[in-house]
Amino acid sequence: MLKKFFITCSGVDKTIINNCSDGEQNKYVGIGATVFFTAVMATIAGSYALFTVFDNIYAAIFFGLIWGLLIFNLDRFIVSTIKKRDAKWKEFLQASPRIILAVIIAIVISKPLELKLFEKEINQVLLTEKNQMTLDNKTQIAAQFTPEIAKLNSEIDDLKSEITTKETATNTLYETYIAEAEGRKGTKLVGKGPVYKEKREKHDAALAALNQLKKDNAAKIQTKELAISNLKKSQELSVIQTQPIIANFDGLMARINALRKLPWLPSFFIFLLFLAIETSPIFAKLISPKGEYDFKLEDEETAIKTWVDQQIQQRAELLNADILINKKVYKDIAEEDEIYTYKQKIARDLMKLQADAFYKKQQKML
Repeated sequence: MLKKFFITCSGVDKTIINNCSDGEQNKYVGIGATVFFTAVMATIAGSYALFTVFDNIYAAIFFGLIWGLLIFNLDRFIVSTIKKRDAKWKEFLQASPRIILAVIIAIVISKPLELKLFEKEINQVLLTEKNQMTLDNKTQIAAQFTPEIAKLNSEIDDLKSEITTKETATNTLYETYIAEAEGRKGTKLVGKGPVYKEKREKHDAALAALNQLKKDNAAKIQTKELAISNLKKSQELSVIQTQPIIANFDGLMARINALRKLPWLPSFFIFLLFLAIETSPIFAKLISPKGEYDFKLEDEETAIKTWVDQQIQQRAELLNADILINKKVYKDIAEEDEIYTYKQKIARDLMKLQADAFYKKQQKML
């Protein structure tokens, strides 16, 4: 049962191979087994690759099976269409497009399995990239909010500086009227005279203005601090909202790019392994000499070709003979007097009709 299955996988003509020796059958059993297990590997690789895309095991297995069947059909077609020739270079020339296709298939099959084999190393590369992306993202978001926050902080500093300046001026006025009362400055008269009263009034007015300024600026500062707080919350919210995008940066393309950043030699050897598996049925047929199956297949193909050529030649001869007979028949008929007399009568009647028609047409024109 297994032998018949692998023979089916090899794409050979069962009618011919069943009449061949066991050794010849075993050769194609090996080729069929290679085709089958290549398809199995393609199914596994395709399922893993699609799982990284869909993140659904059932969808990944379903489409992975379809991908495996596609690879199986391609490999079976490639092997079954390679015919043994008398010259090796003709065989290689015939197989060259199939070898190129096999290389492409090997790349497609090996890449998902490389991603699985080097999953831990790829995760480390992705983690480093995600951390850097997180820092870059925070920097970019901060660049959107920092100028506005800096502007508000500057305005707050200006408001506080205005209060400080006003306090300094008020304290100076306070010192002036105290010094006047103590006789240290101004009139240098001890006591609360008219000058003292005037300076005290200036200080009291400045103190009232200072208190009003503190009140107004405190309200403005509170508003600006609230605006700064809202901007910082918006900044943090933007970081939180964009973080899931960075966290999910582990799709198929991201992993392939991460794989490229790892040492290339291990990946290259894995590719060579799958290339050897994929091309082994082709090279097995190329390097093996003509076997019993090849001779029998060639015998059947040449027999059909000979029969078709005979049919084509017979139809050509039949056509040539029919043409010669028709020429002779019509030549003999052309020499009969009865045919001549009849065609002469018909021609005379036709000329009369033409003359009558011409006469009627000319008559209408006058």
